[in-house]
Amino acid sequence: MFQDGWWYLDPAGEVRGAIVLDNLMHRGDIPVTISVFVDPGIFPDAEDPKNRNTEYDAFDDRYASFLPNEIIPEVSKRYSITEDPDQWGICRGSSGGNCGFTAAWLRPDEFRRVTAFLSSFTQMPDGNPYPELIPRVPLKPLRIFLQAGHRDLHWNEPERNWLANNLRVATALAEAGYDFRLVLGDGGHSPVRDAVSVVAP
Repeated sequence: MFQDGWWYLDPAGEVRGAIVLDNLMHRGDIPVTISVFVDPGIFPDAEDPKNRNTEYDAFDDRYASFLPNEIIPEVSKRYSITEDPDQWGICRGSSGGNCGFTAAWLRPDEFRRVTAFLSSFTQMPDGNPYPELIPRVPLKPLRIFLQAGHRDLHWNEPERNWLANNLRVATALAEAGYDFRLVLGDGGHSPVRDAVSVVAP
């Protein structure tokens, strides 16, 4: 499951996720995978038509329930999909990153593989709950890949520091014993530029 679907799917965009996945499957690096690209809702007649932050930054199970209750049944009408949550993953960055993390955190019965990069944990209403929450609850069956940028938004400021909040989540995961990986890059709030810095010598 990919949040901000068209941003990933756009064949002329920065990521071209469908092409990457097709190549990985063709080489045998991953099994045959059905990828679902979902865009956030919009309100065409509203002054601010985007519903992205409301959907993605919320700490509740509305979005996590929306996917299996409304999206997956439509996909299942055309394709055979495993019911094994260990074979389901959710991915995206920025607000979509903490959205994917929250979906897996609240619904590990549905999603157990998480890729979240440059996540906007700091934008969550009422603050980022995870640094305090993760160590307090029983271990969940999740595998998590986090990526953060040294120069992400507000990286050198005391408030709304995206880098610091990603590091706090990673620290909580480490202390709680989760199966996770954190990759740090030197870029800003751009997955393409930051990914380059990760692999540079």
